[in-house]
Amino acid sequence: MIVRLTGALVEVTEEAAIIERDGVAREVLVPRFSVGELAAYRGQQVTLHTVEFYEGNQTSGQLTPRILGFLHKEDRLFFSRFVGVKGIGPRKALKALAQPVRRIASWIETSDTKSMATLPGVGPRAAEMIVATLKGKVSDLAIGEITSGSKDVAELSRPQRDALEVLVAWGDPRSEAEKWIERAGQLHPDTDSADEWVRVAYRVKSGVEG
Repeated sequence: MIVRLTGALVEVTEEAAIIERDGVAREVLVPRFSVGELAAYRGQQVTLHTVEFYEGNQTSGQLTPRILGFLHKEDRLFFSRFVGVKGIGPRKALKALAQPVRRIASWIETSDTKSMATLPGVGPRAAEMIVATLKGKVSDLAIGEITSGSKDVAELSRPQRDALEVLVAWGDPRSEAEKWIERAGQLHPDTDSADEWVRVAYRVKSGVEG
């Protein structure tokens, strides 16, 4: 089983990343929430933590191998627990992960079925099943409480604050993420949505400030 894949990120779509190494390009399915972060690494070397599965009709023998990839090991860990819920297969889980894993884990730990039900493909009944199955099992992956001493957060716009929480949910230190958002604001003050702020912040992180 391939558990880690390193190569040049040559393309990113809403569903997949194309990783090329030694003249071989592999399609790696990715969750929707990670597309913005991945886009910041286009053209660079990246390492994805991967899961393999087969898709198709097992009875007829028409099975297609698929690779799923995550930038962070914690995201892969959450995915492995998430697919353990009855009725949640790899494709459904991948579609549902439209929000950062740490945010979803927090919803589960606080029994926030209303928020869970807003995820693509997850209705009220599935949300209740997910919470009932995983509550108490993903607390290590949930978002920690916001540090009260973070003086700059109040000065950020709502999209910037949302972007900051995404960066923190992905495992970046809050103090560093605040600096990237602040610098992004200096370079690109016309940036609008939270997704755009995340992309610009990761460009700053990567040293690409143009």
